[in-house]
Amino acid sequence: MKYKFLSNTGVLVSELCFGTMTFGGDGYWGAIGKLQQEEGTGLVKTALDSGINFFDTANVYSYGKSEEILGQAFRDLGIRRSEVVIATKVRGRMAPGPNQIGLSRLHIMDSVNESLQRLGTDHIDLYYVHGVDAETALEETMRGLEDIVRSGKVRYLGVSNHSAWQIMKANGIAERHGWSRFVACQHYYTVAGRDIERELIPMMQDQNLALMPWSPLAGGFLSGKYARDNQPAGDNRRDNFDFPPIDKEKAYDIIDVIQPIAAAHGVSVAQVALAWLLHQQSVTSVIIGAKKPDQLHENIAATNVVLTAEELAKLNEVSALKAEYPAWMFERQGRDRIPG
Repeated sequence: MKYKFLSNTGVLVSELCFGTMTFGGDGYWGAIGKLQQEEGTGLVKTALDSGINFFDTANVYSYGKSEEILGQAFRDLGIRRSEVVIATKVRGRMAPGPNQIGLSRLHIMDSVNESLQRLGTDHIDLYYVHGVDAETALEETMRGLEDIVRSGKVRYLGVSNHSAWQIMKANGIAERHGWSRFVACQHYYTVAGRDIERELIPMMQDQNLALMPWSPLAGGFLSGKYARDNQPAGDNRRDNFDFPPIDKEKAYDIIDVIQPIAAAHGVSVAQVALAWLLHQQSVTSVIIGAKKPDQLHENIAATNVVLTAEELAKLNEVSALKAEYPAWMFERQGRDRIPG
């Protein structure tokens, strides 16, 4: 297992982050996973034994159950708090009341206290805002986040599912007031969904923000169970939870290219998809999840897959984004600035 710096914080996190969305199974989260304490603790131990020190959850995952299982797993395994980096999130609805959702200072401060209690810890290492709250001023959100950092309840701040301009505006507000800035981004990124390469990744690289891709297997579509001539029905995540949305015809084209590469390396389609992400310089830590130990072992083994330049070129070509304005104009106008 390799480790990378979380932006410029000096904190090292494993190149794989173990995500716990499969823990709990309450409500519609059951379509993703229903793992209870014993199963969850077993997977956490497997992750730790492999060298993973980075763990991701969210208050909204099974409405707090995921946080509870993760925190109890660390206690059951006798893990010292300083040995792991824990990330969780705020924004989603946690109760029926009118203020039990969003990114107001009120909801942030209530939510962090509840997450700390469920996790059984006195601080959260990385606290993400889990999406956009268009009804709350960014200055209100950033002030609320600054308050919980200064209180010692949160060490670092992250942002998820925001556009590039929103992240820049939020960090601009924080910088103007001398508040804590976002240092990490959690966004959907996979060889089957490269949208964030248009503006988000260039912004992250320019601003030295860490990137943690979620759903690296495109909601299970790159798990190896799906191919153009094999579209299984049964106990598969996308049978009951067809998310995130993807261009399935293009994804089949990508799988057609992945399959011979996987065969040449003696690995699975999923491992090649994960390896592609691990080869991207912009990526800090890839979030992986699992329902079963063999799935987790397989995902972890992707760290040993070294793709050749030719294989990466084939994958990049079949998965490339269609050029959109103004990107094609940047490329066209930039040609005469390349030294001859």
